[in-house]
Amino acid sequence: MRTHRRTCALFAAMLFLAPASAAAQQERGGIPTETQERQRAKFDPAILWNALGLIGLFGVLGLRKGHDEDSYHPAALE
Repeated sequence: MRTHRRTCALFAAMLFLAPASAAAQQERGGIPTETQERQRAKFDPAILWNALGLIGLFGVLGLRKGHDEDSYHPAALE
């Protein structure tokens, strides 16, 4: 029961702290930060990283173990 109470308290604390992160994104002196400049850019380099990650996932699929019966079997009638 203690774990349930702690989990609920932690969840409630996260809900109250979530809006505070949105307030921290203020421009200071009218000069945009590097992150804000990247967000305004028309070319999004994240697309390239996502494509590279997708290719990597396809590569990981090749590491799966094959079936035990992948070897050549002669025909039943010889």
